[in-house]
Amino acid sequence: MSLAELSPAQKEEMVISLSALLLQDSGVDMSAENLDAVIKASGNTVAAYYPALYASLIEKAGGKLDKFMGAPGAGGGGGGGAGAPAAAAAEGAAPEAKKEKKEEEEEADLGAGNMFGGDGY
Repeated sequence: MSLAELSPAQKEEMVISLSALLLQDSGVDMSAENLDAVIKASGNTVAAYYPALYASLIEKAGGKLDKFMGAPGAGGGGGGGAGAPAAAAAEGAAPEAKKEKKEEEEEADLGAGNMFGGDGY
């Protein structure tokens, strides 16, 4: 999905979330005024209640976004181990698989261009 496909409500949620992440990464106080300043500087607008709502919610969680993010590796369970014959076969195909994976990474388009507006978003 590209950013152009987001509904106006989804775009507002994305803008306020990215603004909060920017403030956190910059070490700036997570206040409604600072969130609003980042949003305006990015050339976007959100519903007037979003900055105050997010600032209040984050303040109640200790002032950091860490409580809203999963720990590394906290996602779904890992797969089971492969059997010995399958592992041996995989070793022979490993160089080819690595080359394929690198090509896929180079071709990946995350669609995050113009993240904060412009071009009709």
